[in-house]
Parts: sequence; structure tokens; C-alpha cells
Amino acid sequence: MLDAVCAKLASGKKVILVHSNADMDAMGSAYALARGFKADIYAPNGMDRLTKNVVANMGIPVIEGCDLSSYDSIFIVDTSSPEQLEADLEIPRSAVVIDHHMPTGKWDVDVFYCQEGRTSCCEVVKDVMEHAGAEIDRDAALALLCGIMSDTAHLRFADPRTLRAFADLMELHGFCMEEVNAISDNPMTISERVAVMKGLGNLKFDRVGECIVATAVCGNYEASVARAMVDSGADVAFVASQRGETYRVSSRATQDIVAKGLHLGELMKGLGSETGSDGGGHSGAAGISGIGDPEAMLSMCMSRAMDFFRSIRDRQRISAASSPSPGRP
Repeated sequence: MLDAVCAKLASGKKVILVHSNADMDAMGSAYALARGFKADIYAPNGMDRLTKNVVANMGIPVIEGCDLSSYDSIFIVDTSSPEQLEADLEIPRSAVVIDHHMPTGKWDVDVFYCQEGRTSCCEVVKDVMEHAGAEIDRDAALALLCGIMSDTAHLRFADPRTLRAFADLMELHGFCMEEVNAISDNPMTISERVAVMKGLGNLKFDRVGECIVATAVCGNYEASVARAMVDSGADVAFVASQRGETYRVSSRATQDIVAKGLHLGELMKGLGSETGSDGGGHSGAAGISGIGDPEAMLSMCMSRAMDFFRSIRDRQRISAASSPSPGRP
């Protein structure tokens, strides 16, 4: 499949699409490919605040309109389903998807290259470019570094492969961490800080043993509120918002609870299948969106997390019962 991706990149007029409210992992992936293979970048439904800042600071060209039929090849990066584009686009079977999320089965394309185990799509793109023998110039490497930083919470969720890829890119053009941090730092705006405060004020929680799951409804910045809830002591957090008839839930979990077997991407994908919504993501960070009642979805998320906590408690009880008492053979 990697050879098929490289063959598509080798020639013709190309455009690279990123998901709605594109983050830096999506944009870093798109920009590196665009520089390495001479392609346009199209963000059909905007970018998040950090990405807008990086795009402006680095002078990354992003087109505002796009006739897909005018391109020989269409690439889509860091996007687990067509719904995440949030645009009325007809994606042909000849399109190429490059991703790192849990596959949703919703892409009807001939070339689907997904490395689910990678912590960022930028790592996957780095592999693609190296396999194709394409140059990763200084700007492309910086964009990839920013994308990796963004999707790993400044390397908090990095694994050994992530760190090796990150070090390779730094060494390639002599970057220091200060330079990468300077462009990838994303201090909260006053509106984001207010949203977090309001979200924490709406927080509800429950527990099984020492495991805590928290939920909240907010107006925006769901991911930021969820991160703040985990930082405040929750093992798992679900935060919902509603815009018109559409709801969105963002979730976060501690690495400790992920290590015990929770996979938020699987949880959200399962709920999406049951409710006709679009859900998925990573083990420690995932989301779901659709048409319906956000409170009802939060209740379902809470129920699934509590079931998982009970399974942990039951395993601990069984383990304790089967362990010999002190002094007994």
C-alpha cells in the first residue's frame, strides 16, 4: 500500500485535503507532502487557532476554494471519515487517504494507508516521504515537528518511535527545542479560559473505587475543557457541546487508565455505530459527533466508562482473592 501511495504522489496535479477545524497534525502532514511533491492544500472547513497562527507565521499557502475535478490526484490526511471534512464534496474512489486513527470503514477509496499505532499523522507522512525518496526541507521538517508536538501534547504521549522520528527531524536541519516550542506553543485565549472555567463549573462526576469519570456540557472548546477535567483529577472526561441540531463530544483519559485497557477511540466508534453518529479517535483522546441530544450521549459515555471501571475493580478483586495470604504457602 505504501508503494501505491508513493506512485500517486509521483506525478500529476495534486490537492491535499484536511479535516474540518484542522489541527497542526493535519496541516503539518499536508504541508510536508505539498512541499515534497508540489501539491495544493485545501482546508474545506477552516483551521484551529494554533494552526492558523503557524500557517500565518510560516506563510503556508492554503486555498479557500477547490474544484476537485481539476486535479489528477486527491489526497486526504489525518481524517478518519468523510464526515470529518464537514463539506459537500464528492470524494472519488481514486482518492488516497493517509491516516493514523482507528479505521472507521467509512472511506470508499482504492488507496487507504493507515498506521493506527502511530501517535501522529506527521510520523506517517515522514515515513511516506522517506520511502518515496522525497526531500524533507527545513520548512517541511518544522511543520512535521509542530504536528507531532500538537498530537502528542508536547510529547507527553510519545512512544519510542515518536521520539526517534522527532529526533531525526530535529537533527536533519539542526533544530533546537526552543525553536520548535516557539512556533508550536498555543497559550489559551481569554475566551478559551472562560470556557474552561464555565465547563468546570458544569462538571458532574461519578466513581467506581478509585476511578473517576467526569462529564460536562459547554458552549465551545470541548477538548480544552476535557483536558482541564483530567488535569483536575478525573481519570476519564467527556465534554459535549451543541450547535443547532448537531452535538459534539470530546473525550480524554489519563495514560494510567489507558494502560489498564481503556481505548476511547473504540468506545466512541462503538457508540457511533449504535447511534448513527461519527465516532473514533485514539486510546487517550477521541470524539463523536452527530445529530441528537448531547446530554443523552454524555450519559451513554458515562455508562460505558463506568462499566470499564467496574471491570477493573472485578479483576482486582479476583486477583486479590487468588493471591496467597502472607505466611501461607
